[in-house]
Amino acid sequence: MDLVTWNIQWGKGCDGVVDLARIVATARALADADVFCFQEIAVNFPALDEGKGEDQPATLAKLLPGYHVVFRPAVDFLGSDGSRRRFGNIVLSRLPVLQVLPHLLPRPPDPGGRSMQRIALEVVLQDTHGPVRVITTHIEYYSAAHQVAQIEALRSLHQEAAQRALHPAKPVDDEGTYRTAPRPPSAIVTGDFNFEPSNPCYARMTARFDDGTPGFRDAWTVAHPGQPHAPTCGIGDAAQWPAGPHCRDFIFITEDLAPRVRGVAVDTQTTASDHQPIHLALA
Repeated sequence: MDLVTWNIQWGKGCDGVVDLARIVATARALADADVFCFQEIAVNFPALDEGKGEDQPATLAKLLPGYHVVFRPAVDFLGSDGSRRRFGNIVLSRLPVLQVLPHLLPRPPDPGGRSMQRIALEVVLQDTHGPVRVITTHIEYYSAAHQVAQIEALRSLHQEAAQRALHPAKPVDDEGTYRTAPRPPSAIVTGDFNFEPSNPCYARMTARFDDGTPGFRDAWTVAHPGQPHAPTCGIGDAAQWPAGPHCRDFIFITEDLAPRVRGVAVDTQTTASDHQPIHLALA
């Protein structure tokens, strides 16, 4: 399975141009991926895309025929013109999508700071090795308290899924709403985490569980042991990222998937977004 994750900044490149076709061409040049996980996808947000208010999931579906499209908004509100504005994450998959589970992440009170509602979009895909959970997310940027709460939520969601898989209830096989659908312990959690590897949230994300739940490993460190992370941000947009190139986008995989890692690569040349795309190759 080949997966590409990328915060595409709603298609806005470092040149200020919004161009989803360029995004797709760049992502496909990095890998002919089975799964694309994109963050910062807009629907009817003319303030973001030069006044067009594009339905970006629909555009991406046209640009990637043959892919199942799963979009879920974190932000969904009524605009001043009476139409809805939506903003969130998307998964495009050539693999069968067995189940979709959107999870709004916590946004605890944090007086004095701006923040945005965040989501973890989980899909269960049918890989050649069996079902695997793929979760794409975008952690809060401004609030450290939100980052801590959201990492704990991701761990809790994973722990619940793993424990339900390890201790399953009696299966329900009918076509009703109580039907048992696959949700395995094996998981990939990816996206823009908005913190660097030195942040305590990174260590918490990779901390062990004490109940048999498989822990997470950073796919980059599996593929490149002892090497610093390639930068995933701050390369082409010095205005937004004056500190320069650094890493804040990750692919975390459960321990059982680590032996399948064939490679992890970052496209550090493209300026089609303010972030860089990352490719994970699994055997």
